[in-house]
Amino acid sequence: MALTLGITGMDRGTEAEVQAAFKAANAETGNKWTLVAGDGADYVVIDMDSLYGPMSWLRLHAAGCKVIGLTSVDRNQTDFRLPRPVSANDFAVLLSEIAGDLAATPAPAAPPAASTPAPAPSDHLPPAHAVRVDHVEDAPAASVVLAPAPAEAPAAAAPEPAPEAAPAATRELPPDRPLAMWLEASGLERRVRLQRGAGPVLLIDPRSGVWHGPATLKPLAAYFEGTLLREDFATPEAAAWESEAAAIGAAQPLARLQWLGALLAGHGALLPGNDPDGKFRLTKWPQTEREYPKHFRIATAMMKGPATIAEVAEASGVAQEEVADFVNANLATGYAESARQAPPEPETPPQKPAGGLFGRMRGR
Repeated sequence: MALTLGITGMDRGTEAEVQAAFKAANAETGNKWTLVAGDGADYVVIDMDSLYGPMSWLRLHAAGCKVIGLTSVDRNQTDFRLPRPVSANDFAVLLSEIAGDLAATPAPAAPPAASTPAPAPSDHLPPAHAVRVDHVEDAPAASVVLAPAPAEAPAAAAPEPAPEAAPAATRELPPDRPLAMWLEASGLERRVRLQRGAGPVLLIDPRSGVWHGPATLKPLAAYFEGTLLREDFATPEAAAWESEAAAIGAAQPLARLQWLGALLAGHGALLPGNDPDGKFRLTKWPQTEREYPKHFRIATAMMKGPATIAEVAEASGVAQEEVADFVNANLATGYAESARQAPPEPETPPQKPAGGLFGRMRGR
């Protein structure tokens, strides 16, 4: 059965280059692959160096697809990497590597054979052997002695009921709250449609962790101002959802909206619960937005090691307020964390000179 390859998340020029290289590589490796359209392939190639490549990876990864990242740098999140600029030789090596891995994967073990059933029990006794008896004397009747009935065992004491665990404290959320709070795990439970005034339509699917809306984020800043009630979110029918989602555009990871909400929530200061004088670090390179070009400089400075907001601002040349907003956004999406400083080691007390006669003799 031929393996299938799909291509998505790239411009037409790049897609044409990838298709040409694939055809040559497939012919070189024995035409074991078939190029199909869409994301329903066994393996999907995406352009990780493009703006929407990482978002395509998030969507495909969540769906359990095997992703091949076309990129000029090493990236850990994709299953396979196709070097850039793409060449038929590199593509052939990659296709052979994937086919070899599949061939080396052991097939699932066959279920064990059914054991031979034990013979069914029989009610027939074996035939008795004849015994010769020359003389039989009258034997006295055996006296039967009845054993005393065993004393009844005391009833086992009923186990004491285990103490009920105290219910976990739940966070009370106000009925009217900002959109950033609605996007939290305990906020929306269903697919909803949101539109504020003449703003763009947002389709939010919290169960799948995606949303449909404009590609740029800055026009959505007004959506995070003020508060919203549950009645502000409409619940479209399935057919209406599919129709409007297709018209708006491809699904985007919900983390992108959550990132924007946290970016705007602090208004230039760290959100409550974070130490203003503490140090922070990036656990991995974040997805930066082209609308915020200074974020690239902030991320570069933070990747060097734990630092305070003031230290990152000085190293990147960006105002502290923008650094704090960036840290808030990446703390909310899991790309940053607080770096707790280890307590200083206690100083070793100086050694006292030995006393006594020998000590005084050494001191001469």
